[in-house]
Amino acid sequence: MIDTQLFRQAMGRFATGITVVTAKDEAEPRGMTVNAFMSLSLDPILIAISIGNKARMCETLAKVDRFGVSILSEAQQQLSMVFAKQMQAEQSVDFDYIQQTPVLPEALVQLVCEKESVVEAGDHTIFIAKVIDLETQAGDPLIYFGGEYRRLN
Repeated sequence: MIDTQLFRQAMGRFATGITVVTAKDEAEPRGMTVNAFMSLSLDPILIAISIGNKARMCETLAKVDRFGVSILSEAQQQLSMVFAKQMQAEQSVDFDYIQQTPVLPEALVQLVCEKESVVEAGDHTIFIAKVIDLETQAGDPLIYFGGEYRRLN
C-alpha cells in the first residue's frame, strides 16, 4: 500500500499552473484556487477541474450550470493565496464578468465554462465543462512546484 503522504510529496514534483475557479452562489461570487485543471478536448472544446468533495466550491459547482476559470499570472500570487485560504484579503476582491460569469481581472486567461458532466472520483469530484467564451492577455504564469509558488524567471 502506498503511503498518502509519500504520494502527496511525489505529486508535488509535478509543476502546475494555478487557476481560480469562480461561480455565482445565488447572488454572491465565490472562488477557489485550483491546480487540478486540464484541457481535455478540442472538439468539442472541453476542460476538466478536480475539486475535493469537502470543499464548499464543490457544492457551489454542483448547483450552477456555468463557472469561470482564471489562469493566474505571476503577479497574482496573493489572489491565489486568498482563494486558497492561505491569507486574508486586505480588501474585497473585484471580479470581471463575461456572460454574467465572474472571472478574475488581469488573469492570463479567463474562461467561461458550461458544465457538461460530473464524475465522482474517490475524495474528489471532476467537473467536465465546455468552454463557451475566453479572453487572453500576455504575461508569464504563476507556477506551483514542490509545495511552493514559482515563477518562470
